[in-house]
Amino acid sequence: MPIQKILVVDDSKTELHHLSDLLGKRGYTVRTAENGDEAMRRLLEDKPDLILMDVVMPGANGFQLTRSITRDPRFADVPVILCTSKNQETDKVWGMRQGARDYIVKPVSADELIAKIKVLG
Repeated sequence: MPIQKILVVDDSKTELHHLSDLLGKRGYTVRTAENGDEAMRRLLEDKPDLILMDVVMPGANGFQLTRSITRDPRFADVPVILCTSKNQETDKVWGMRQGARDYIVKPVSADELIAKIKVLG
């Protein structure tokens, strides 16, 4: 199934705007959430085809949220790409163990992000 609806979860308004703009210009429908609670509300309102998830956020971090989403039968089929400034190999391994399908380090390369999305679509 091609990916059309993307939920971007990040506590930075600048990053949300940047990613929304980047994805919107390529034809994706983008919704945003600034924290874990808002992300869960968005998921329940309108299930996305993909989630771009920041890791460092107040409250539930991206690792915890990814684990909750990917282990929930309602959302287990929604791929998560962690999108974070955490660039250590151990972070990537941990993120993938939480259920993420891919991992991209900020600052995000538009071409790299789109390529990763297409692979999952």
